[in-house]
Amino acid sequence: LLQLQPPARAAPLTARGPAVCYGTSVTSAKIQVNGVHLHYQQTGEGSHAVLLLPGMLGSGQTDFGPQLKSMNKQLFTVVAWDPRGYGKSIPPSRDFPPDFFERDAKDAVDLMQALKFKKFSLLGWSDGGITALIAAAKYPNLIHKLVVWGANASVTQEDVRIYNGIRDVSKWSEKVKKPLEELYGHKYFAATCEAWVDGISRFAENSDGNICQQLLPDIKCPTFIIHGEKDPLVPQAHAEYIHKHIKGSR
Repeated sequence: LLQLQPPARAAPLTARGPAVCYGTSVTSAKIQVNGVHLHYQQTGEGSHAVLLLPGMLGSGQTDFGPQLKSMNKQLFTVVAWDPRGYGKSIPPSRDFPPDFFERDAKDAVDLMQALKFKKFSLLGWSDGGITALIAAAKYPNLIHKLVVWGANASVTQEDVRIYNGIRDVSKWSEKVKKPLEELYGHKYFAATCEAWVDGISRFAENSDGNICQQLLPDIKCPTFIIHGEKDPLVPQAHAEYIHKHIKGSR
């Protein structure tokens, strides 16, 4: 996915406050950011810092277990976070005000700054991809490189129809449902999924269903966009739109 060597002459990135050797073990901790206690996991000791951003209802562990285990720990320092209201970043309960993606983007960037990273790359999946797009556009001096997959910059009426198809979690496949039920318990999981469908569907009422289309031209860092042909939730046209509107993206 990313053999992202830092450019020549880049200032070394450091996560070290007190001298701690993270090595190959995965540390788990909470840190106060913007009035909430955000949970994150961290591993590796490479000079290239990377933040992993999970998707809807996801956490660092559920969405990025393999990456936390297997990404190159000499090249990278890897941080996976649980956005507020997700994973172990509860309380608060998750809610979806109109600016929830901007709020997540600010939380994510402020988390990395609280951990003393001067510059870092973003790997965003699904909703985390949207958050990463916004963060890369709004904080260009902090973001080194960007990889997104399963992301969208707008919501169409067709998307709303697809989202409503997953509103009832009892209809989800056991494979997808089980880790989230174990993480949240059935009640929180079901209620939060319904709230997400309502929250994301609201963007369809905007002009062109806009989430962050106007921000894409502001993304200046090297950007790699990935999409699954069989993605059941996000039609491929969304990835093509993002690619077209981020100059020089691949």
